[in-house]
Amino acid sequence: MKFAVGALRQRDGITCGPAVAVVAGAMLDAEYGSMLRDAGAAGAWFAGEQQRVHAQVNAVWPRRLGTTPAGMARALTERARVCGLRYRWRCRRGRCDRLTDVLAAVGEGRPVAVLIGRVVPRHWVLLVEAGGGTLRCYEPSSGVTRSVSVDALRHGRLTGLGFPRAFAFVLPSCATRAVAA
Repeated sequence: MKFAVGALRQRDGITCGPAVAVVAGAMLDAEYGSMLRDAGAAGAWFAGEQQRVHAQVNAVWPRRLGTTPAGMARALTERARVCGLRYRWRCRRGRCDRLTDVLAAVGEGRPVAVLIGRVVPRHWVLLVEAGGGTLRCYEPSSGVTRSVSVDALRHGRLTGLGFPRAFAFVLPSCATRAVAA
């Protein structure tokens, strides 16, 4: 991720989902993400785009309750169309979840949104890189990308992200990749 430093913080306490959706969209669609590379305009554009995405994906669901996994999948699919991808969501499968689909997507450069929490799901983060048993994870409340281990993700022991446990993943669906014409 090479975007303007300091510009990628969520705008308020309930826009972690939209912030993650905008960063993922910028990774998937270079034209869409071009504003995040402009240090002078990135902050204002990012805040406005979070507001737009929040209104779009939460048309029925109350915004104060955050973004649902289905809403996140819609937001990511909107931007992923340029890559011929659709995003879907799935629940974490417990400690036996091998995360094969998650690791494959991130390994291919496809961001994966993760809904995390302690007892209940509370916060969205974005997996942006993978390698050597470690993942790079964008955390929107701080605007920082942190390293997390695959084992910590798998076993609900995440640190540095605010909450320890993954509840759901929003990732590209292999079955829906567009065939090149």
